[in-house]
Amino acid sequence: MSSSASGTSRPRRGDTRQRIQDVALELFAEHGYEKTSLREIAEQLDVTKAALYYHFKTKEDILISLFEDLTRPMDELIEWGENQPRTLDTKKELLTRYSAALNNAGPLFRFMQENQATVRDLSIGNSFKERMFRMMALMRTPDGPLINQVRCMSALFTMHAGLFALKDVEGDFEDKQKAVLEVAIELITQADSA
Repeated sequence: MSSSASGTSRPRRGDTRQRIQDVALELFAEHGYEKTSLREIAEQLDVTKAALYYHFKTKEDILISLFEDLTRPMDELIEWGENQPRTLDTKKELLTRYSAALNNAGPLFRFMQENQATVRDLSIGNSFKERMFRMMALMRTPDGPLINQVRCMSALFTMHAGLFALKDVEGDFEDKQKAVLEVAIELITQADSA
């Protein structure tokens, strides 16, 4: 099944930078970040290394650019959430928007999951962790009972788990995505009503 058939492909802008990112991410996922060279990326793109260097000097530069593209919508979502009342409707909207952002970044999230040591060693690891703490702060009710705080944080992590746990489960990608979102919303609703 092609990545577009599974619903996980990133939107293509058609430019060289985007093509480099797509091919690099594909090779990182297939061979691992450490085992993929800039030469292999250039060969896969059928360009010279000099042409590749024009856009990215290192593999880490490519990975950081991918991460920046992923985190831009996340940063916008966090900023939006921080300016909203901490209501159940706001939390549901945060989860719904986060689901869409994760859908667009599926391949990169899978790479991050499968290459945790690499991500942790690069600057992007700490940056992503900080964003996740900010997202968790938007989801939980600090003065609520501990069990409800756990439900709120679990709602967020359900979104991540769904990307990985359901990839080998039969079914339509959109149906799986809707089911994951529904479970996350049930958790946040249960926390709010308890």
